Amino acid sequence: MKRYDLIVIGGGASGLTVAAGAASFGMSVALIEKEAQPGGDCLHHGCVPSKALISAANDVYRARKAAASFGMNVTGDVDWAVVKERIRSAIETIAVHDDPERFRKMGVDVIQGLATFVDEHTVRVTDTETLWGKRMVIATGSRPLIPEIEGVLEGDLLTNETIFRMEILPKRMLVIGAGASGLELAQALGRLGVEVTVVDRGERLLPREDEEVAQKLGAELAQQMTIRQNASVARASRENGHWAVTVTSEHGDERVEVDAILSAAGRLPNSEELQLEQADIKTENGKIVVDEQLRTSVSHIYAVGDVIGSYPFTHAAGAEGKTAVANVVFGLKRKMRYDHMPWVVYTDPELFHLGLTETEARERYGNAISVFTQPLTGVDRAIAEHDTVGLIKMITDKRGYIIGAHALGTGAGEWMQEIVFAKQHRHKIGNLSAVVHPYPIRAGAVQQTADQFWRKTFQSSKLAKLAQAYVKRFR
Repeated sequence: MKRYDLIVIGGGASGLTVAAGAASFGMSVALIEKEAQPGGDCLHHGCVPSKALISAANDVYRARKAAASFGMNVTGDVDWAVVKERIRSAIETIAVHDDPERFRKMGVDVIQGLATFVDEHTVRVTDTETLWGKRMVIATGSRPLIPEIEGVLEGDLLTNETIFRMEILPKRMLVIGAGASGLELAQALGRLGVEVTVVDRGERLLPREDEEVAQKLGAELAQQMTIRQNASVARASRENGHWAVTVTSEHGDERVEVDAILSAAGRLPNSEELQLEQADIKTENGKIVVDEQLRTSVSHIYAVGDVIGSYPFTHAAGAEGKTAVANVVFGLKRKMRYDHMPWVVYTDPELFHLGLTETEARERYGNAISVFTQPLTGVDRAIAEHDTVGLIKMITDKRGYIIGAHALGTGAGEWMQEIVFAKQHRHKIGNLSAVVHPYPIRAGAVQQTADQFWRKTFQSSKLAKLAQAYVKRFR
């Protein structure tokens, strides 16, 4: 039996971060990954292929829209094979960073197979090899949740793991779930020419987002697809090569005919095959229970990424991996904090989220908050490009510290990043007003929003009256 300082189970974003970090500090590390190519869901089925698809779809959409605006016509159907090639190329190029040989050169033993616990220090890999680890990190990720639908077998549904392998582009598609991934894929496919219907159980779109921002995004998406809220798929049947789906809502039953069904109804943690009970590792609804230091119920075993069910983002998994490295390698007790964790819904326009929504801020602070909103209709770069759909909303406490920031607009995930820095490093909103931005750029919207803080502060202070008196008398 080979012995290691650290065994990492799972080769996704967080697992690779932990393995590389621990090896660089001299630990003997084994990385167990069930697939031949590490990289996890993000590389193979999630972030990378979906963003490649979104980019291709937006290129098609903008080409048609631009042509029409200049009196030109663009005709023809999208070649799905070309789109798939762009997706494959993106995955292949990025996969180099996650290549097993690269990690072996770092000193990591990369072992392919399915890991199961024998006890709290021992794991078996696909019944062929047994390893002992002084410490362990579980980073096995998650998988698509497949809803049970009368008349539909599990294999009949597309998921984010299979949609990019479709041989042909369907003419009509039903998407179950209006979360971030469901909406992103629905819009992208719609822009490629698919007639899309989205069905979601929620009463409102994206309930974790600021309501004003989410409503504005919903209004934009409703022009490009059919969205059924507070509804569910009751049953479906195959008829003449297509699906006849019954959608149930408070308005009764609706029949929808489609050629394919995509499940984007959520995800499940990959924990059941690990035989965690052999190591007395506690779980709740399949999620591995961890403390603020990412330690499981067994003191020398940590867990990171989707399997703990905190924030289902690759950048969150990477941050958790870095925290785990500090605690595992150096014995620190660093806590994983999510206070400054941003995320983006990659629709067009993009939705950016940081910190508390306005509703959450009012629940926590009452009226001791300030809300500053700037529509993109007042931003010169957006006006020049005839792309003014969206807004910025910044929320501060009574002292001017940023407690929430939200935006909707083309590229919002990029030009809102300085607010992440400002919030994380305790800069007040007024500090953003002093940042000099090149003119004209969309980040100018951030400055314009911050300028409102100074106007409000000045106008509500005694200084305003003193300044007016000074100017009137001496200038």
